[in-house]
Amino acid sequence: MNTHRTCLALDLKDDDELIAQYEYFHQPEHIWPEIPRGIRAGGIVDMQIYRIGTRLFMIVETEEGIDVNTAFEAIGKMPRQPEWAAFMAGFQQRLADAKPDEHWAEMKPIFMLNEVSK
Repeated sequence: MNTHRTCLALDLKDDDELIAQYEYFHQPEHIWPEIPRGIRAGGIVDMQIYRIGTRLFMIVETEEGIDVNTAFEAIGKMPRQPEWAAFMAGFQQRLADAKPDEHWAEMKPIFMLNEVSK
């Protein structure tokens, strides 16, 4: 299966307690079960979130032919997804560089090892 990778960034609010809670709710035993099911049902093959300080970095792989924004729109209509998004928004803050319609800001790829001639 061919996939498309998109990388996104967002900040957490600079509050150690909120950051700890954000990480807690993303652990396999604490995430609402509807969330990963909805993510997969929306056409996302894999999603990973990394953190350094308050900066979050998300890698999203979608099925070939599925745009990440289209996948996020579909996911947003599934059970408990809007409630989760509203809950998570209490921990997050948009990047100053985000476009007006972006919550997670899409990052521009600048280097791909597999595209460099050998």
